[in-house]
Amino acid sequence: MRSTRVCLVLVLVLTVEGLAMQPSGKQVVNVGPSRDLPFSSAVKAGGLVYVSGTLATDAKNQIVPGDIKAQTKQVLDNLAAALKAAGSSMDNVASVNVYIKNAADFAAMNEVYRTYWPKDPPVRTTITANLVRPEGLVEMSMIAIPNDRERQVIHPADWMKSPNPYSYGIKSGDTLFLAGLVSRNGRDNSVIEGDITKQTRTVLDNGGEILKAAGMTFADVAAARVYITDTALFQDMNAAYRPYFATGALPARATVRAGLMGAQYLVEITMTAVRGNHEPFTTPAADGTPGKPGPNFSSAIRVGNRLWVSGTLGSTESNKGDGGAQTRETLARIGRTLKVAGFDFANVVEGVVFLTDLKNYDPMNQAYRGSIAKDFPARATVQAGLVVPDGLVEIMLTAVK
Repeated sequence: MRSTRVCLVLVLVLTVEGLAMQPSGKQVVNVGPSRDLPFSSAVKAGGLVYVSGTLATDAKNQIVPGDIKAQTKQVLDNLAAALKAAGSSMDNVASVNVYIKNAADFAAMNEVYRTYWPKDPPVRTTITANLVRPEGLVEMSMIAIPNDRERQVIHPADWMKSPNPYSYGIKSGDTLFLAGLVSRNGRDNSVIEGDITKQTRTVLDNGGEILKAAGMTFADVAAARVYITDTALFQDMNAAYRPYFATGALPARATVRAGLMGAQYLVEITMTAVRGNHEPFTTPAADGTPGKPGPNFSSAIRVGNRLWVSGTLGSTESNKGDGGAQTRETLARIGRTLKVAGFDFANVVEGVVFLTDLKNYDPMNQAYRGSIAKDFPARATVQAGLVVPDGLVEIMLTAVK
């Protein structure tokens, strides 16, 4: 069963409101008119720029009329304005998430998209999705590198170049971003069909080749996002996934059910790798007693001054069906995780919120403000299926000190 992911993150327009340095060291960027939304247009911190999900909005916050080509151009122009305000540029984008409403628009979107990167494009993950505004056809979020830092394309020597406009790896300093990988042969781009076990192994074998080309291994992977088309495949995916991370700390991870760009694919995985000491943390219980590490991912991974917090849920017997209550519990658990790792919510620079039902968007935001009241991180909010049956909200965050 495939699900539709619905993107809820709004609006970058072109009037710069400012870039402010916060006590935590993060620089918050807002472009466009004042808006009562609990996320910033972009955040600069730890040598990276995180840009929130962006629709094809004009200066009046209206979706531009036109087809997928017109909207793709507007989205990318809006993103370019936010990057400029944050001290980066399109040439220095490392990673892009694309949420496209209609898979039939993929080729036309790519036609416009590739003109912004005629060479050395960023890594990319593209997922089909309905958007919060029905007239919206495409939405994108980004992570970029400031203009004064290195950006290196990583490509296994014997692989063919992707026919679509993305690179397989982008490296800056000790950080490597990998593209969303599906079950294909990197040498000739042919599809490798099979069950979830075979596809997961193919994806991770390919990821291993990209890591090797960057001088890294799976022990350097700090965070991953896994998209599966059916939650019934979750445990089989885990069984194939675990052996690749048998040494070192398990990466932080979120796994959700989502529609992929081809019906032949069952799983897509994107990863971020960082050289350095990987210190895992487990979420403590509410009474302060130590939590129990899980078999598939760490609650959080710290490498230097950065922390990746795994996708966290807050579903309990007492809050079934209550999106606001589950968000509060989720954030309480994340708060304990941040604290045990030496961080707090003021250090959060970027996040993604997964909702199973859009009716929980407003209750989620209300609860979210209770933990993050100002200097908001960049954020994307999407609808996706969760692997916990009663879960309504899952949140994954990145923090920088």
